Amino acid sequence: MSHLTRLADLGYSLPEVAKPLASYVPAVRVGDQVWTSGQLPVIDGNLPATGKVGAEVSVEDAQEYARVAALNALAAIDSVVGLDNVSRVVKVVGFVASAPDFVEQAAVINGASDFIGELFGEAGTHARSAVGVAVLPKNSPVEVEVIVEISK
Repeated sequence: MSHLTRLADLGYSLPEVAKPLASYVPAVRVGDQVWTSGQLPVIDGNLPATGKVGAEVSVEDAQEYARVAALNALAAIDSVVGLDNVSRVVKVVGFVASAPDFVEQAAVINGASDFIGELFGEAGTHARSAVGVAVLPKNSPVEVEVIVEISK
Protein backbone atom coordinates (compact mmCIF):
# COMPACT_ATOMS: atom_id res chain seq x y z
CA MET A 1 0.00 0.00 0.00
CA SER A 2 1.31 3.44 -0.84
CA HIS A 3 2.10 5.88 1.95
CA LEU A 4 -0.41 8.36 0.54
CA THR A 5 -3.13 5.70 0.54
CA ARG A 6 -2.24 4.71 4.10
CA LEU A 7 -2.33 8.38 5.13
CA ALA A 8 -5.83 8.70 3.68
CA ASP A 9 -6.89 5.46 5.41
CA LEU A 10 -5.77 7.02 8.70
CA GLY A 11 -8.00 10.03 7.96
CA TYR A 12 -5.30 12.53 6.97
CA SER A 13 -4.25 14.38 3.86
CA LEU A 14 -1.08 16.31 3.22
CA PRO A 15 -1.43 20.04 3.84
CA GLU A 16 0.10 22.73 1.69
CA VAL A 17 3.80 23.09 2.44
CA ALA A 18 4.25 25.80 5.06
CA LYS A 19 5.98 28.90 3.76
CA PRO A 20 9.38 29.46 5.35
CA LEU A 21 9.49 32.09 8.10
CA ALA A 22 13.05 33.13 7.19
CA SER A 23 15.92 32.33 4.79
CA TYR A 24 15.62 28.57 4.27
CA VAL A 25 13.70 25.96 2.26
CA PRO A 26 11.22 23.47 3.76
CA ALA A 27 13.24 20.39 2.72
CA VAL A 28 16.45 19.44 0.94
CA ARG A 29 17.41 16.22 -0.81
CA VAL A 30 20.97 15.03 -0.17
CA GLY A 31 21.76 11.80 -2.04
CA ASP A 32 19.23 9.22 -0.94
CA GLN A 33 17.95 11.27 2.00
CA VAL A 34 15.60 14.21 2.50
CA TRP A 35 16.08 16.50 5.50
CA THR A 36 13.30 18.84 6.53
CA SER A 37 13.63 22.19 8.17
CA GLY A 38 11.90 22.52 11.50
CA GLN A 39 8.15 22.42 11.01
CA LEU A 40 5.68 24.12 13.31
CA PRO A 41 2.15 22.79 13.92
CA VAL A 42 0.66 25.24 11.43
CA ILE A 43 -2.90 24.53 10.26
CA ASP A 44 -4.21 26.64 7.37
CA GLY A 45 -1.47 29.21 7.96
CA ASN A 46 -2.10 29.58 11.70
CA LEU A 47 -0.68 28.14 14.91
CA PRO A 48 -3.45 26.45 16.91
CA ALA A 49 -1.80 27.48 20.20
CA THR A 50 1.20 29.30 21.56
CA GLY A 51 3.12 29.12 24.79
CA LYS A 52 5.10 26.74 26.93
CA VAL A 53 4.24 23.11 27.46
CA GLY A 54 3.68 22.50 31.14
CA ALA A 55 2.30 26.02 31.60
CA GLU A 56 -0.09 27.32 28.90
CA VAL A 57 -0.15 24.08 26.84
CA SER A 58 -1.00 20.59 28.13
CA VAL A 59 1.05 17.51 27.29
CA GLU A 60 -1.94 16.02 25.45
CA ASP A 61 -2.43 19.11 23.29
CA ALA A 62 1.32 19.33 22.64
CA GLN A 63 1.33 15.70 21.47
CA GLU A 64 -1.34 16.59 18.91
CA TYR A 65 0.68 19.63 17.82
CA ALA A 66 3.74 17.38 17.39
CA ARG A 67 1.64 15.15 15.11
CA VAL A 68 0.56 18.16 13.07
CA ALA A 69 4.17 19.35 12.80
CA ALA A 70 5.21 15.85 11.62
CA LEU A 71 2.43 15.93 9.01
CA ASN A 72 3.78 19.28 7.83
CA ALA A 73 7.25 17.73 7.58
CA LEU A 74 5.82 14.92 5.45
CA ALA A 75 4.25 17.52 3.16
CA ALA A 76 7.68 19.14 2.76
CA ILE A 77 9.20 15.74 1.92
CA ASP A 78 6.40 15.06 -0.56
CA SER A 79 7.11 18.37 -2.29
CA VAL A 80 10.74 17.33 -2.93
CA VAL A 81 10.55 13.60 -3.79
CA GLY A 82 6.99 12.36 -3.35
CA LEU A 83 5.96 10.67 -0.11
CA ASP A 84 5.59 7.29 -1.80
CA ASN A 85 9.35 7.30 -2.52
CA VAL A 86 10.18 7.21 1.19
CA SER A 87 11.70 3.84 2.08
CA ARG A 88 12.48 4.55 5.74
CA VAL A 89 12.23 7.25 8.36
CA VAL A 90 15.77 7.74 9.70
CA LYS A 91 15.41 10.34 12.46
CA VAL A 92 12.92 12.67 14.11
CA VAL A 93 14.08 15.69 16.08
CA GLY A 94 11.51 17.40 18.27
CA PHE A 95 11.80 20.66 20.15
CA VAL A 96 9.43 21.47 22.98
CA ALA A 97 9.02 25.01 24.35
CA SER A 98 9.08 24.02 28.00
CA ALA A 99 8.05 25.59 31.28
CA PRO A 100 11.07 25.73 33.63
CA ASP A 101 10.08 22.60 35.57
CA PHE A 102 8.70 20.59 32.60
CA VAL A 103 10.53 17.30 31.97
CA GLU A 104 8.19 15.31 29.69
CA GLN A 105 9.62 16.36 26.32
CA ALA A 106 9.88 12.72 25.19
CA ALA A 107 6.16 12.17 25.86
CA VAL A 108 5.30 15.25 23.78
CA ILE A 109 7.37 14.16 20.78
CA ASN A 110 5.74 10.73 20.97
CA GLY A 111 2.88 12.49 19.19
CA ALA A 112 5.10 12.75 16.11
CA SER A 113 6.84 9.39 16.52
CA ASP A 114 3.64 7.40 17.08
CA PHE A 115 2.00 9.03 14.06
CA ILE A 116 5.02 8.24 11.86
CA GLY A 117 5.06 4.65 13.12
CA GLU A 118 1.36 4.26 12.40
CA LEU A 119 1.83 5.58 8.88
CA PHE A 120 5.05 3.83 7.86
CA GLY A 121 4.92 0.67 9.99
CA GLU A 122 8.34 -0.91 10.52
CA ALA A 123 9.89 1.55 8.05
CA GLY A 124 8.82 4.30 10.45
CA THR A 125 11.00 3.05 13.31
CA HIS A 126 13.50 5.86 13.76
CA ALA A 127 16.21 7.42 15.89
CA ARG A 128 15.02 10.47 17.79
CA SER A 129 15.90 13.46 19.91
CA ALA A 130 13.39 15.34 22.08
CA VAL A 131 14.79 18.64 23.32
CA GLY A 132 13.36 21.16 25.75
CA VAL A 133 13.94 24.79 24.77
CA ALA A 134 13.07 28.20 26.21
CA VAL A 135 11.16 29.45 23.17
CA LEU A 136 10.43 28.51 19.55
CA PRO A 137 9.61 30.64 16.50
CA LYS A 138 6.24 32.42 16.72
CA ASN A 139 5.99 31.16 20.34
CA SER A 140 5.06 27.71 19.02
CA PRO A 141 4.86 24.97 21.65
CA VAL A 142 6.61 22.40 19.40
CA GLU A 143 8.78 22.09 16.30
CA VAL A 144 9.61 18.86 14.44
CA GLU A 145 12.31 17.90 11.91
CA VAL A 146 12.30 14.63 9.96
CA ILE A 147 15.05 12.86 8.00
CA VAL A 148 14.04 10.11 5.58
CA GLU A 149 15.73 7.71 3.20
CA ILE A 150 14.26 7.49 -0.26
CA SER A 151 14.19 4.65 -2.77
CA LYS A 152 14.57 6.73 -5.95
